[in-house]
Amino acid sequence: MPHPLPEGFTPASIELPAKFTGIVEAAPDGKPTITHNLVLPAPRPDEIVVKNLAVSINPYDWKMPRNYPSPGARIGCELYGEVLAIGPEAQTRRPDIQVGDRICGAIHGANRIDHDSGSFCDYVSVPADMVIRLPPRYSPGAAASLGGTSLCTLALALWRSLKLEGTPTRPLNSNKSAPYVLVYGGSTATGTMALQLLKLSGYRPITTCSPHNFKLVRQIGAEAAFDYRSPACTADIKAYTRGCLRYVLDIITDTTSQAICHSVLGRAGGIYSSLESPSEALNTRPRTVKVDFVVGPCALGREVALSGDYYRPADPACRLLAGQLFDEVQPLVEDGTITPHPHRVIGKGYQSVLKGIELLEKGVSGERLVVPIA
Repeated sequence: MPHPLPEGFTPASIELPAKFTGIVEAAPDGKPTITHNLVLPAPRPDEIVVKNLAVSINPYDWKMPRNYPSPGARIGCELYGEVLAIGPEAQTRRPDIQVGDRICGAIHGANRIDHDSGSFCDYVSVPADMVIRLPPRYSPGAAASLGGTSLCTLALALWRSLKLEGTPTRPLNSNKSAPYVLVYGGSTATGTMALQLLKLSGYRPITTCSPHNFKLVRQIGAEAAFDYRSPACTADIKAYTRGCLRYVLDIITDTTSQAICHSVLGRAGGIYSSLESPSEALNTRPRTVKVDFVVGPCALGREVALSGDYYRPADPACRLLAGQLFDEVQPLVEDGTITPHPHRVIGKGYQSVLKGIELLEKGVSGERLVVPIA
């Protein structure tokens, strides 16, 4: 049936069912549950309306409902789909995107103060500056795997938290000695994207992962890889970097990762950035080592209404920074310079999404779980 859109959208209306399907947090404990009773909320002027075709599953999709349940919130942070309509501000921001294009992107799912924000549903609205227009050669699986949450997180981690200067399109001066950057957890989806971005930006990325993922991380951009389970891991990294390591991104952020990351930073200290709240007790050099941690959804520029260390006020500067990275990455995706994380399709439809959330909670290494939904 015709669904009218707010003033300024192109087109002015689209065909939508009266109700559609998706996954929400159920009462009372936030358990992910399929519903057939969703409607499209009024899209904002800076958003693109998308018919969802496939999704990838992130740790956030099980951590948030488990740790911060909010019954009724739509789950899911990444999408791949077909553009149905474009808002007036979105048209100005992304004139390269047209109705009918295929895009992938990121939104803030399991959002405690915006229950309509989530990607695991048939139709989604996504900010125009948080999407990548995909070349025809991309399969649905590769497109969903590329997603967008890694770019959001890394925009904040690499250029706001670690305060790196080089970027993919403005790399460090090649005449200078390139600094090392350790990515702890390089075989994760965020890890492989970090390795690519760092290498393109003129840095020397090194990483930790399991030995069976060494080939993956080296192919994607790591200069060296170290077995995080090895008793010699710390000594090996310190020897390789000659005690000069200044930048560490800890994607895993458990007790072991924090201990190793702090131990391998050079004598002069540096910056340790994590993706979960770190332990202050594990920083044995507070005078010379700055500790910071990133909350990925901040990249949308809106309030992240979580408790404790995870709360973040709205910050438009975060969105500006993330949008700039999406702009830089767009041509690098088109020409094949940046590639998506390896993926595995685990079925089709929302029952398979629920299965994927369970699988990811149990542990998945070196691949993203992808589910076509249309």
